[in-house]
Amino acid sequence: MGGSVHAVKEHAEVLVVASKETGLEVNAYKTKYTVMSQDQNAGLSHSTKTDNRSFERVEKFKYLGTINQNSIQEEIKSRLKSGNACYHSVQNLLSSSLLSKNLKIKIYRTIILPVALYGCETW
Repeated sequence: MGGSVHAVKEHAEVLVVASKETGLEVNAYKTKYTVMSQDQNAGLSHSTKTDNRSFERVEKFKYLGTINQNSIQEEIKSRLKSGNACYHSVQNLLSSSLLSKNLKIKIYRTIILPVALYGCETW
């Protein structure tokens, strides 16, 4: 994290050095960064180089099941899409006449609702 591309580059260098000290190695193919700014032209370069490694800039990425990007609308659409997919996966249970209404409500509250609302406190 950093307030500028230069700060991100410095932090990446610190990460590489610290990982070497502990016997680990930063995988440059898996390590990416994004720019979170109102200015769409901020940090125009598409990669940052440090210690012979190049870290790619991406517009969005998925972390712990949520899409991180400047647009919260995209995250909400993604969560609703996941909730919709979850609903369709249990639709046969919810339309079954063998299950009581209370059990169907429990299925909705424990399976579908958490998928749709995951991470909503950050919206």
